[in-house]
Amino acid sequence: MTNEQKEKIQEMRHNGISYSTISEMIGIPRETIKSYCRRVGMCTPAKKLIKDGCCRNCGIPIVQNPKARKKVFCSANCRLAWWKANPQPTVNAEQYQYTCQHCGKVFTAYGTTPRKYCSHSCYISARFKGGTADE
Repeated sequence: MTNEQKEKIQEMRHNGISYSTISEMIGIPRETIKSYCRRVGMCTPAKKLIKDGCCRNCGIPIVQNPKARKKVFCSANCRLAWWKANPQPTVNAEQYQYTCQHCGKVFTAYGTTPRKYCSHSCYISARFKGGTADE
């Protein structure tokens, strides 16, 4: 197995691709890929990561505190990187259209709470009559 193949296997496993699919794409037996992943210490992807106690982002095993909630990420950086790479669509959230009372621009916002301004700067301008919050 070449270094390029090893890198591809790690990348594909990190993205949640199964051993069988990787085997078909690279042309290496499935068991060889599986044993390589075990040797390297890569945890299984997606839902099994939490059960195995590995970070969702980097796959490093996480030391769990028995009295605390189960950790899913090894650090805040991994958490942010994972959510940036895997954005979740908002479910059952409707968008409403409003008109800004200051500039008259039409904008959309989630939720049912009525909005008056399209941005914080419009709020400051309207609230302080054209000035800034510092004045």
